[in-house]
Amino acid sequence: MSHDDVAPTRRRSVRVLSAAAIATVLTVAPATAAAAGGHGHGHGHGHDQCARQVNDTYAEVLKCVSVDGVLKHLKQFQRIADRSTDPHYPGSRAAGTKGYADSVKYVSGLLRKAGYRVTLDPFEFQFAFPAVLDQITPTAASYETGAFTNSPSGDVTGGVVPVDINLTGTRASTSACEEADFTGLDFSGTADIALVQRGGCDFVIKARNADAAGAEAVILFNQGNDPTREALIVGTLGEAPDVTIPVVGASFADGSALAAAGSTAHVRVLPTQTRTDVNVIAELPGRNRDNVVMAGSHLDSVTAGPGINDNGSGSAAILETALTLAKTKPQNTVRFAWWGAEEDGLLGSAAYVAELSQAEKDKIALYLNYDMVGSPNYIFQVYDADQSSFPAPVVVPEGSTALEELFESYYTWKKLPYDDAEFSGRSDYQAFIEAGIPSGGLFTGAEVVKSEQQAAIWGGTAGASFDPNYHEAGDDITNLDLKALEVNSDLIAFAQLTFAYSTESVNGVRGRPVPGKPIRLPAPAGPQGTFNTGDGGHKPHHPES
Repeated sequence: MSHDDVAPTRRRSVRVLSAAAIATVLTVAPATAAAAGGHGHGHGHGHDQCARQVNDTYAEVLKCVSVDGVLKHLKQFQRIADRSTDPHYPGSRAAGTKGYADSVKYVSGLLRKAGYRVTLDPFEFQFAFPAVLDQITPTAASYETGAFTNSPSGDVTGGVVPVDINLTGTRASTSACEEADFTGLDFSGTADIALVQRGGCDFVIKARNADAAGAEAVILFNQGNDPTREALIVGTLGEAPDVTIPVVGASFADGSALAAAGSTAHVRVLPTQTRTDVNVIAELPGRNRDNVVMAGSHLDSVTAGPGINDNGSGSAAILETALTLAKTKPQNTVRFAWWGAEEDGLLGSAAYVAELSQAEKDKIALYLNYDMVGSPNYIFQVYDADQSSFPAPVVVPEGSTALEELFESYYTWKKLPYDDAEFSGRSDYQAFIEAGIPSGGLFTGAEVVKSEQQAAIWGGTAGASFDPNYHEAGDDITNLDLKALEVNSDLIAFAQLTFAYSTESVNGVRGRPVPGKPIRLPAPAGPQGTFNTGDGGHKPHHPES
């Protein structure tokens, strides 16, 4: 029976927690960030009071973590991007740029002022300069592009040679997947550029075959076979790709234009530069210093724009949570992280975990990841640790299902439908799960298209992506849904407070009840089961095929 027919059922135990009465549950009408005025609770004078008091009950935390507070941070991220005069990527908050440095300064400054122990954790990465893709003939044009991760450098001006591309009908493609695709094509010159279409095999295979055939550069354009494969594609060639020529990306439309008879082009990829950037780590000591509850979000954007949903939304939500909890004296040590260079391949979080000793890793009870929690055409999703919808392509650490269950119980308590997102490691929790640390998280969708069924459940627009501005310049302060942002900000704070007092359900370490009257969260209602494919709406940031 398909997921479209019946949502999976699960046996769940009732979770006992302390909080305000269920009657205090907040209900919020759908809204966009363009109509953000006066929305939420705990703002104005009340928000100042929240900053001065100890917020150690669910009632206080849910009151003080407000959508207005989260939006305040998001508006600051937007201003930072708008004011960035970075010589290579102005208007963004990408790692290695002025926009990212100013984002670090803003977040770390607020945390220090609130009393946190803040560490700027350095790591090295390869900074990629803007690539160039210009068509010279038959029509002159400059196209949006980017170098594939681990692409070699190069500067090539020459003829464009299409390789087994398909621009009509279903646009099914295995372009450049076989050496035979190059048979009969002339790559005997000194400046031949292979034009390759996405589809059928990994990008690195296409690039290797073009390199072996004698091409001096590769333009790899999107397949165009469905709405999610129309825009600019810039993927990865993987580690040590064994390719010697530059590889840049293009949209389906631009690739089609480059396929014109007599086409010539200019491709340029400059050598990368080793740069140092930082993660922001903030810690609130608990009574138990050896049981650490972590939450993290990546602070960087893509180079195309300000990255307000991806991932200003997660960064702002955990920042508001951290500020709200600043005067709390929790049972467990609480640690927040704002990661750098996620968009370059999860680099900041990977470097952080790699630097930890085994003893330090063993102290981390759990890690919660928040990457895109306010998508404008949202659905509510939880990382599928129990694999009820999607077999995980990674090993799921023991204890992760308890994190999933808490998120699901909260949505059920709020009478909000939710679905699963594949537990794939395609965000900053990857390094944690590889270290065996229980992990979980929330997601509201990226470039995957919302179905009619999903629109009937969550509202929004069927046939449009969950985030139509994903990885685009349009991911700005208007690119949010305030209901999704408020619900998930409250849930993030709720989960952090819960585990700050006890992680017994995750790792067996007993703690203390959260102050306040206990309530009974319901058993999870179960995911809606609206996905027919294995990605669960969670495509990788850096696809390999």
